[in-house]
Amino acid sequence: MRHKEMTPDIQSNICIILVNWNGGDDTIECLETLTRLNYQNYQIVVCDNQSSDSSIEKIQQWAGGNYLPFFSKESITNNLLASKRPAEISIQTVERARVEDASDPALVDPCLLLVNTGGNLGFAGANNVGIRYAMNSGRFDYIWLVNNDTVVDADSLTAMLTRVQNHPRPSICGSKVLYYTDPTVIQALGGSRFNRWTGVASRSLGRDIDDRVAINHRHYENQLTYIVAVSCLVPTSFIKDIGLMNERYFLYYEEVDWSLRAEGKYEPVYAEDSRIYHKEGASIGSESGDRPSSLFSDFYTFRNKLKIIQTFNPVAIPIAYGYTVLQAFNRMRRRQWDKAALIMKILLGKSRWQECDSI
Repeated sequence: MRHKEMTPDIQSNICIILVNWNGGDDTIECLETLTRLNYQNYQIVVCDNQSSDSSIEKIQQWAGGNYLPFFSKESITNNLLASKRPAEISIQTVERARVEDASDPALVDPCLLLVNTGGNLGFAGANNVGIRYAMNSGRFDYIWLVNNDTVVDADSLTAMLTRVQNHPRPSICGSKVLYYTDPTVIQALGGSRFNRWTGVASRSLGRDIDDRVAINHRHYENQLTYIVAVSCLVPTSFIKDIGLMNERYFLYYEEVDWSLRAEGKYEPVYAEDSRIYHKEGASIGSESGDRPSSLFSDFYTFRNKLKIIQTFNPVAIPIAYGYTVLQAFNRMRRRQWDKAALIMKILLGKSRWQECDSI
């Protein structure tokens, strides 16, 4: 049975952070829906990881009302744009050093801060640029990390705020994530589980369930180890207590590390009425549907799962390595020789993509 929840504190100030890397059109599509949130007290920070696809110029043109990507008739976005956004979105384009200067009053007013991070800092590094800005400014109560390859319902932020503000203990909050290409099917209910012995982050909870059937949300929520960073709302107190994302992962497992560091202090929850539609990793080659994972994606997945075991459960290192060897043999069985070779290189200590990208 669903319990009655109070409405959120509408005075809470939210910093919404997106990371962009060569995904300008996706980011703009996400921004189109973020500007239609039914919650007004927020600022958006887009951290660009030195894109080479004119992302910054496209976003600047979009903010001025001069550019909009093509949305097909089948796009879920068309159903989310019921209200009009302002003809122009106030925007400041700044370098990384400037947003980390808390004394700059010019950064308070723009609806959108577009930050050039100065390099490819990875997912954690770029998010940390935005998080440092939010924390140094001292103006925000919550930080909402949103993947740039998503679109959001107008109620999505309000639903998350309602969930965390009604939860009896300190918490971080996720959303109901649905497939962008089939919004009747669930991609994740908040997040997933993490196996401390093998290092495997399991398939996201609720994955591929029909969203039109009755779901026991508290049953899934009780299984959560971590919230996926597709949509993750954290109070600023979380950053003060737990710290920034760990940049040594570069890509993948950052949110697992964050949640493991927060165990016993912040509970992972999700808001079933917060609906996010996700394209799932097209830019970095994550596995999705019929699309296999790329070598780039596999490198960071396998490297980082071993890193996180070494950090949080070192007694399980032999088990994690043995399981990873089995995964390499499984790639051989499928005749995925390049992926098997990649895994073996990681097991032999190769920790940089540049050491493996010649496979």
